[in-house]
Formats: sequence, C-alpha cells, structure tokens
Amino acid sequence: MDENRDRSALIAMSGGVDSSAAAYLTLEAGFRCQGATMRLLRRDGGQDAADAEAVCRRLGIPFTVLDLAGEFEEAVIGPFVRAYLAGRTPNPCVDCNRRMKFARLLEAADAAGLRFVATGHYARTGRDAASGRWLLRKALDAGKDQSYFLCALTQEQLSRARFPLGGMEKWQVRELAERLGFANARRRDSQDICFIPGGDYGSFIEAREPCPAGDFLDREGRVVGRHRGAVRYTLGQRKGLGLAMGEPVYVCGKDMAAGTVTVGPESALYAREVLVENPNWIALEGLSGPLRVEAKVRSRQREQPARITPEADGRVRIVFDQPQRAVTPGQSAVFYDGDLVLGGGVIAEAFTEGA
Repeated sequence: MDENRDRSALIAMSGGVDSSAAAYLTLEAGFRCQGATMRLLRRDGGQDAADAEAVCRRLGIPFTVLDLAGEFEEAVIGPFVRAYLAGRTPNPCVDCNRRMKFARLLEAADAAGLRFVATGHYARTGRDAASGRWLLRKALDAGKDQSYFLCALTQEQLSRARFPLGGMEKWQVRELAERLGFANARRRDSQDICFIPGGDYGSFIEAREPCPAGDFLDREGRVVGRHRGAVRYTLGQRKGLGLAMGEPVYVCGKDMAAGTVTVGPESALYAREVLVENPNWIALEGLSGPLRVEAKVRSRQREQPARITPEADGRVRIVFDQPQRAVTPGQSAVFYDGDLVLGGGVIAEAFTEGA
C-alpha cells in the first residue's frame, strides 16, 4: 500500500501544453496518476478544465476539478489589491504557488491517497545529502526557468513536488505534445496574471476600489501635472505620463495616502541597497552572516552579484555590486548560487542613490 502510494502523483492540469506533457511524462515514469484542474476564478468559462479533461481521457487517467475560486479571492486577489492600494507592486504568482497551488494540491493529493504533486513548471528539485534539505534549482531551459516564482515553497512542499519538464527545452515539450497528438501542442503561452488577462492592473483595481485622479509632483514637490489615479502607474514607468517637461521623466515614487505620483530623471531610479522581508530559505537553514550571492529583483532580470546580510529584525539587506534600476517594493528578491536557489523574500524598501 505504502509502496503504491510512493509511486503516485496528482497532476496539476491547466489545459496547456506544459502540464499536459508533465502528465504524460509522470505516467510514463510509472506513477499512478490523477489529473486536477483548479478553478480559481468565478468567471471561468470552463475551457481550461475541458482541455485538461480531454488530455486525461487520452492518457487514460482520472480527472477532477477543484473549485477554489472563493479561497483564491481571499488568499491571492484580495491581498494583491490591498498591496497595490498601499503603493506596492506585488507578485501574486509567488504567493499563489505557496498558498494556493501547492498547499491545496497537496491536500487534494492526500485525500486521493497520492504521494506527489507534479506540475508543468520549468524548475528542478533535489536533496542535499549532507544537510537533508530539499533543493530548488533553475531549469535547463534558461528562457523558461520559473524558479523565481517558486522561491516561497516550503521544505514539505518541495519534498513532494515533481517538475518533469525541468530538464527539457520548450521546443522538446512542444515536439512531444505534437507527437502525442495533443490539441494544445502549439498553443501560445500566457504571459499575463491569470485574473487580469489583459494586463490592465489599474482598471482591475479601480473596479473594486476607486482611486481618484491626483497630482504629478517633481522631486522638489512642485505640481507638474495631473494623473488618472496612482494605481495606474508603476515605478520606472515613462510611457503614458502625458507630461512635457523638456526631458524624459519616469515614475520614481508614489504617496497613496496623498494621491500623488512623483516623477524624476532616470538616475533617480537606481539603488544598490535593498531591504527584504519575510525571507524563505531553501538551500540554507537560515542566514547567519554576510554571504556573496547572485540576486534578482524581477523575474526576467539576469542575476546580479551582491552581498546579503541578516538584519536584527529578521529582514535581509542586499548590497548589489552595481546599482539596480527600479527596484520595486512588493516584488520578490531571489538569491542564487549558480543554478541553486538559496532563498527569497519580499522587497520592503529600496534606497535610491539620488534620494
């Protein structure tokens, strides 16, 4: 019984090519499999679940839908909106992976008597023989690597996670799906947050919480124009400001309480020192002293050399070798040693050099 459970997995099925390929590869590896699609949005038309069910039928494995829309609203969408209204730019995918996807999928796996959860994420796991800790590594395909978005996973979650695509290139995944006759083999990858498909964060938030127009200020506090609502602007933004100031200006700060957006030259966006809160350590038990790492403060950024140091209050201070542009509170900072994820946390504050 236990041996049978150890070779079993719940497959997180989105209806896309990656999760479909992950299901096939897990089945081929000799696992007893069941597919599951999480219904996260009340307005979900059901197409993703239908596509996922079709793949499961083709593979001959059972399929279920987990209705988590209410919990997703409470655990992910609500905090996302509140963070934006507080002037932060959160990364809901990081929170969703830990609090929703892996937490709830593992519960569903337990209920079904299944040991692992397999997903279509591009990342790799392993275990350190000396420390016994579960490790997270970058995917082989650097362009598709999703380790950044998995930086908040716990040791328990990593110990039960399987990422069959971690050692593959994207073209190999599509080729496999075509060979298997999957209808989604050439489906375009989504780049948007799932609950804001058009990427218009401002309209999404204002539909829930009106954000009035206000003043654009220069760095001396002088009014230089009017904006359409502070939630519509992000740190480092240049386009769409509608300001004629004789030189390019960028959003370099917001005061949500006052309803103002501060603009300035691009030089005002650069910071070498960053404070990170709520660190989650993966390869390490914790940070006991200064450590040289490579760090990234946004998902598509290349890792940058830096030193991290623990603060007395539990936060982590990053000092980059070179100033970084538009380091944004609310986003995740992730620490690497080569392809190994050491840990990560949430950016609390960036100390711009021009401040």
